[in-house]
Amino acid sequence: MVTRVLVANRGEIALRVIRACRELGLGTVAVHSAADDGAAHVVAADRAVRIGPAPAALSYLSIPAILEAARITGADAVHPGYGLLSEDPDFAEACQGAGLTFVGPSPEALRVLGDKINARRIAATAGLPVLPGSPEPVASAGQVRAHAARTGHPLILKAAAGGGGRGMEIVRAPGDLAAALGRVRSAAAALFGDDRVFVERCVRHARHVEIQILGDRHGTVVHLGSRDCSLQRRNQKIVEEAPAPALPADLLDRVAADAVRCASGIGYHGAGTLEFLVEPDGAYWFIEANCRIQVEHPVTEMVTGVDLVHQQLRVAMGEPLATREGGLEPPPGLPASGSVTRGCAIECRINAEDPAQGFRPAPGRLTEVVLPAGPFVRVDTHVAAGAAVPSEYDPLLAKVIVWAPDRAGALARMDRALAECRFGGPGIRTNRDFLRGLLRHPRFRDASHDTALLAGLTADDVAALTASASTASTASALTASAPITSAAPACPGDPS
Repeated sequence: MVTRVLVANRGEIALRVIRACRELGLGTVAVHSAADDGAAHVVAADRAVRIGPAPAALSYLSIPAILEAARITGADAVHPGYGLLSEDPDFAEACQGAGLTFVGPSPEALRVLGDKINARRIAATAGLPVLPGSPEPVASAGQVRAHAARTGHPLILKAAAGGGGRGMEIVRAPGDLAAALGRVRSAAAALFGDDRVFVERCVRHARHVEIQILGDRHGTVVHLGSRDCSLQRRNQKIVEEAPAPALPADLLDRVAADAVRCASGIGYHGAGTLEFLVEPDGAYWFIEANCRIQVEHPVTEMVTGVDLVHQQLRVAMGEPLATREGGLEPPPGLPASGSVTRGCAIECRINAEDPAQGFRPAPGRLTEVVLPAGPFVRVDTHVAAGAAVPSEYDPLLAKVIVWAPDRAGALARMDRALAECRFGGPGIRTNRDFLRGLLRHPRFRDASHDTALLAGLTADDVAALTASASTASTASALTASAPITSAAPACPGDPS
């Protein structure tokens, strides 16, 4: 029986989990570094323990410190949030060894799906289409060249233990192979402590589509529809929506069925996401699995009415999913049959970064925070006026999420909501206006966008998109757009 949950994370996701625990009558423990003294999640929790100095390696990534915090506070469960230790099988195993309920998949599932080479093998065994590439790690340029002879150029070198769009590089010509392999192996070793690298064919034009799944400990796995995450900057998602727009319903049904079959085959429980690339001709390819709650989970919650963090906690406590054909039994007010989703939801990530400086992080202290409101607008944030934005961590300030009965309405509502947002302070810059410009881009508006849309942006393109937010009114958002120069499309990545 779970009574008190330690949240092994920080920022908006820690606050999100603490709120869910409170709604379910569970006690909460926050852990924090010295840089997060007085942070929102620390104040919100029933108890808080400082576990180390500012660097994450000495605090939020310290398994012994987290387990000791659980021991001294009497926590009996750990929710890892996303990022940090959330997909670390050793952490999940250590929690279990300490008698703690880990709110997530089993260590075995984390081990087999967290390794991208293993995940490709499991997906292929389950009958999912997998991009041509290397079934084993590659250690030499000669091995990469052998695979390149079959896959062609460009290709992608990826860290087997990678994630979050890190530890990968596109290789466009044979002469670049050796140097690229050395860089990716070095980066993989530094980032993940694992220098294994594999090869995949690069898909030039594709939509990044993911399927949200939930499984319980009684053998049931369901999906909660699709999300589109194709707008990516440096392989990092910045705009997400549910459901994936302008794709045939039967195609999305097949992708979702594949995701459920793959997860069921390994007895998956908890929340998870399987990610795919969908080409213009309808061909689709499995690329990876994320065994945790996603940053973009709110858009799925908005179109299904299902609280995913509640479900994570209930599954961890051994409760079965309340299911019907097509997904979870919806809450009162949602349709009892037909599609699991209703309407359209969009999320924009507002980061403390300067688009004019190559999206360089812009930390500082916030002196002004104004958040949007109004019908069907949700803001997941952990900051307020007076809060510090530390340089040591991800620069995410807030996620703005909107819902509307249709996509056009959601786009208009999001533009209005972003226009109301203000984050200011010494040194603080944000990507708010850049996001508003993206919403006006004609290819995004008609849902003909793909992962290559932002990859070729020049500094002038970024400036034009950013400027378009100040020169066009909210009402004109349905027609205005910024000029974008043509550039060679890049291959899609695999952001978190």
